[in-house]
Amino acid sequence: MGKDKLRRFAEIKAFDNVFELDEGKALKGSWTKKHFQNNYPLILELACGKGEYTVNLAQLYPEKNFIGIDYKGNRIWRGAKTAIEENIPNVAFLRIQIESILDYFADQEIAEIWITFPDPQPQISREKKRLTSPRFLDMYKVILQQSGMMHLKTDNDDLHSYTHEKIDELKLKLHIKTEDLYRSDFADEVLSIKTYYEKKYLAHDKNINYLKFSFH
Repeated sequence: MGKDKLRRFAEIKAFDNVFELDEGKALKGSWTKKHFQNNYPLILELACGKGEYTVNLAQLYPEKNFIGIDYKGNRIWRGAKTAIEENIPNVAFLRIQIESILDYFADQEIAEIWITFPDPQPQISREKKRLTSPRFLDMYKVILQQSGMMHLKTDNDDLHSYTHEKIDELKLKLHIKTEDLYRSDFADEVLSIKTYYEKKYLAHDKNINYLKFSFH
């Protein structure tokens, strides 16, 4: 592991807005009360990477709480440090494997879930690792409130198509579907938030796909 990664791993242990592995389990069912100390809605970004979306959403909506989830601490470091430096109190980060998400959030604790540019896991043998596979969707359904929305932004056309197929198969409610977000009428200030990787895709004229759906 490089020196920069080691430094970042050490540094996030001192951040009061980062919870690693078992640290977050004690907050299950009470994130808003115990950590954020308010009663605002709680929103997750899964596979948040450097946390750009999480931080930008928190800045747009100070009346909501946001948690970015990823396993790579050296990536989370960037978003957590930005939130501290810019004094954004409604942001936290959780370093866990998303497979264990039910250990960290209670039934219907979450108001909304964002999945932004996840690893598409293109191999058929890795379908269960796709963050929109039925295995994961079943988990989200448990922690998401009945009125809660799911969002998927991806540059990967196959993951977009796969997720749309699962929405149909599982008879979920589709609210928005577009294969070219920035040439559609849906690109508002929220959907126009751009991560580092999204900017790279757009520089190569790659279309951005978006799906918004719910379980109820």
